[in-house]
Amino acid sequence: MLSKKRVVLMILALLLALVTACSSSGDEQTIKIGGKPWTEQYILPQIIGQYVEAHTDLNVQYEEGLGEVAVITPAIDKGDIDVYVEYTGTGLEAVLKEQAKEGESSESVLKRVREGYEEKFNVTWLQPLGFENTYTLAYHQDAGYNAETFSDLVDISKNQEMSFGAPHAFYEREGDGYEAMIETYPFEFSRKDSLDANVMYEAVHNKEVDLIPAFTTDGRIERYNLQTTTDDKGFFPKYDAVPLVRMETLEKHPDLKGVINELAGQISEKEMQEMNAKVDIDNMKPEEVAKQFLQDKGLID
Repeated sequence: MLSKKRVVLMILALLLALVTACSSSGDEQTIKIGGKPWTEQYILPQIIGQYVEAHTDLNVQYEEGLGEVAVITPAIDKGDIDVYVEYTGTGLEAVLKEQAKEGESSESVLKRVREGYEEKFNVTWLQPLGFENTYTLAYHQDAGYNAETFSDLVDISKNQEMSFGAPHAFYEREGDGYEAMIETYPFEFSRKDSLDANVMYEAVHNKEVDLIPAFTTDGRIERYNLQTTTDDKGFFPKYDAVPLVRMETLEKHPDLKGVINELAGQISEKEMQEMNAKVDIDNMKPEEVAKQFLQDKGLID
């Protein structure tokens, strides 16, 4: 006959095993969605996460504001996160260290990054969300510049003082960052400032800097009436926004790919710009903006 002490120990062991099994099961049903540390990258994980939770049995854990390419790429490579949204040109030039060809199509760039990431990181690119977030060099409406293209701005910088403000990551990026841009467009800036990606819009709006590399989907371009210019030499590649997923995660959850791909083509540049403005200017929370967008589109109840 078992002693009372041994019975208690057996019960405790069974309880521990049950708790561990439940915990493991919960982890298996949870995916981690990450993002970079700027507004759009706080909204997009919420759009994907809320949609996934509404259409699957999976739970979502958000890893917000992880960092730029140098941080978030190793995070998905190592499995610290399962999903995040990247931009095709960034993946091609800043991560894979390949150059976009002049006039290369969105489809071609996507094919190259998909193949490169699958081979190097065991991560795949799904279908584009519908918008491109590329760079435009923007300036204050009262700057007195008569510039429509990047080349126009280069000529102005050689004849008068012009300061430039950009995120630290832009100065550090290879392929599509500051140094490469200067090789294509030989600006002569009187000063270069390193600014937070969100702060730089305030800086040009307040005339603290003259020129910034603005994101075309940023709502503050329109709200602040910033003047934008065209990349007339085609320096920047395509930057289509696309969800990335670990292939190991898709093996565990084979339905996840189809569910996320239901968001393909659902977000226009204008819609993304408006969502960014709601957070940056109207002080709405990213999760609220994402939920409103999904409900307005009839994608969730």
